[in-house]
Amino acid sequence: MSLDVLIGGNGESTVSLSAKMANRHGMIAGATGTGKTVTLQVLAEGFSRIGVPVFMADVKGDLSGLAQSGQLNEKIQSRIEQISIEAFNPQPNPVLFWDLFAEFGHPVRTTISDMGPLLLSSLLELNDTQMGVLYSAFSIADDNGLLLLDLKDLRSMLTWMGGNSRELSLEYGNISSSSIGAIQRRLLILEEQGAEHFFGEPALSLDDLMMSDFSGRGVISIMDVTRLMAESPRLYATFLIWLLAELFEQLPEVGDQEKPKLVLFFDEAHLIFDRAPRALLDKIEQVVRLIRSKGVGVYFISQSPLDVPADILGQLGARVQHALRAFTPKDKKTVNTVAETFRPNPAFDTRSVITELGTGEALVSVLDMKGRPTPVERILIRPPESRIGPLTDEERQQVIDRSPMKGRYEVEVDRESAHELLKKRAEEEARVEAAEQAQKAREKQKPTKVRSSNRQSIGEAMMKSVARSMGSSLGRQLMRGIMDTLLGSGTRRR
Repeated sequence: MSLDVLIGGNGESTVSLSAKMANRHGMIAGATGTGKTVTLQVLAEGFSRIGVPVFMADVKGDLSGLAQSGQLNEKIQSRIEQISIEAFNPQPNPVLFWDLFAEFGHPVRTTISDMGPLLLSSLLELNDTQMGVLYSAFSIADDNGLLLLDLKDLRSMLTWMGGNSRELSLEYGNISSSSIGAIQRRLLILEEQGAEHFFGEPALSLDDLMMSDFSGRGVISIMDVTRLMAESPRLYATFLIWLLAELFEQLPEVGDQEKPKLVLFFDEAHLIFDRAPRALLDKIEQVVRLIRSKGVGVYFISQSPLDVPADILGQLGARVQHALRAFTPKDKKTVNTVAETFRPNPAFDTRSVITELGTGEALVSVLDMKGRPTPVERILIRPPESRIGPLTDEERQQVIDRSPMKGRYEVEVDRESAHELLKKRAEEEARVEAAEQAQKAREKQKPTKVRSSNRQSIGEAMMKSVARSMGSSLGRQLMRGIMDTLLGSGTRRR
């Protein structure tokens, strides 16, 4: 079996992506309506056919058709003849559906600890001071054996830090109440956007994204992000970065193999880089550069290649460029820049062709077996063998019901973590304080005991009281008589 992925052709020649070079990453770009989704579908089923698992984000809901066979029609038959495809067999692909909200697929979760402070700070759009407090929260949790699994764990951790900020600041730096308040407010906004569904357990196992079916075909994991894109596009971008980072950290080094272990397709790629802090951009660039040695290929999909930072764009070996529009001076500048990134083909002017391409046409350059970019070719994208367009709700549910993942992630687990432990600690401290207050109250109510050594002083006090109460002359005379009787013996001896 050939390990090449056929992209398309022009009647004279075809262009294929070598599986051995597929871990050198790639890009699919083009204006809206030029055919990027179909190209993505073609590449995904091509990788699946040679046994490579695929993960892709479905932004518009169109990619679910990969789970059903396509149907020949006049348009598809004409395209097959134009490209001179010898074998075309409409067939479904092995598909798993995923959805953060658990509406159109199996739930996708990770924990706060796995997300880490850098990604979480970017998601919450924190400033440097607030980011420092969040890093302190993770450090304090680690030092105290407190698991941060979901949003309530992090909120409880921050609340506890605020109540103990004076003691904690001595070891972990300044922890201001204003920074904690700002983070708490951002967490509330994030929760309103549905993030509480994403943080928790059971967390997604990466192994479940790297499976093959009984026939050896790679399973295509499709994550529905239509609602996520509408409600929290930043959470969508953060999830993609998290997935990339987790793969980089968990997978072993394998070097260049005959085919990748996994291929990722990141649609709406510009969201990954928009407003990302410099530290995060550096991290993404590092991961993209090094993850190919883990056997992972990453393919970005966006309207313009310039949506991707230049340092990352330079690492993308396979390029599929659909039509760009040049209506404004800025558009024309973009077209010129994109044209210059391709290795020229003397048969045509790349700059002119980019604006002339029809729907389903593209300029394509891949890497040869020595890792060199091939001259750009103008081709027609081959039609997919699966259905173009989405499944019905009933068809999707049938796929989910047959899924080997059914029941593995549906029931959320809430084990003892920071929230529960800090709550117990607060309750114990409240009990101790109440007991101390009760003891103090009891001590105040105890009667005063009279000591024998105080008898004389008490007697003298009583006599003085009697003397004060006798204001008349008779009273004073009577008092002198009593004193003379008590002290007479001493007077007589003198």
